[in-house]
Formats: sequence, C-alpha cells, structure tokens
Amino acid sequence: MKKVYKIEKDNYEDAGQASRDIKMTLKTLGLDPKVLKRVSIACYEAEINLVIHSDGGAITFEIDDDGKVYLYFDDVGPGIPDIHLAMTPGYSTASKKAREFGFGAGMGLDNMKNCATTFDIQSSSDGTHLQMTFV
Repeated sequence: MKKVYKIEKDNYEDAGQASRDIKMTLKTLGLDPKVLKRVSIACYEAEINLVIHSDGGAITFEIDDDGKVYLYFDDVGPGIPDIHLAMTPGYSTASKKAREFGFGAGMGLDNMKNCATTFDIQSSSDGTHLQMTFV
C-alpha cells in the first residue's frame, strides 16, 4: 500500500491531517500498537516541520506485506543549514507565528530519530529529504 500527501507551507489549519490518516490506516490494518505509537509521533513531528520550515512538500507512506512502515518526507526548500545543530534537543528556528500556534520547542528531529527504526536526513538549499522506517 502506498499513499502520497501534499503539504502546504504555513497551512496550520490542515497540519496533522496526513499523520491522522496514516495512523487510522495503520490502526485499521492491525499494526502493533507500540509501533503505531512510534509511527504516529514521528510522522506528526515531520509533517509539522514541513508546514513550519519548508516551502511545501510531500509525505509518502508505504507499508509492505511484512508490516514494515516506510515514511518519506520531501520538501522544496529552503533546507537545513546545519543538520547536526538542528538535531540538538531544544534548538529551534521556528518563526514567531509557529510559536504562537504552540510549535517550535526544538524537539521534532530528535523525537523522530528516537521513534524510528531507521532515520536518514539529507538537506540542501533545494530541500530536505527525510526517510524513516518502522518495524
């Protein structure tokens, strides 16, 4: 199964809808609740980062016949200048607007990495590409 979701920059009204749909799909498929929780946390964190920090992008969700979950997050910029720094718990570049919505604690990337079985992030001025798997 594969689903793709378009994510718009600064669309706080719809932020989290893709993550909710993925969670419900996995729940319906009977995914182990512990894995479901990890997927849900990581997916939501990444989706919010797309809304807050990117110029828009997409989430691709896949699950294979063995129940392995794949999440891909691809955006069109501006990129993360220092991934190592961005991975530091508490470090945030969230805008004032994002903070007014309650986001920007600087825990997103660290939470994703801790929840995922595998975590890979690549970034340039053209965009950021994040891949996570869950088993």
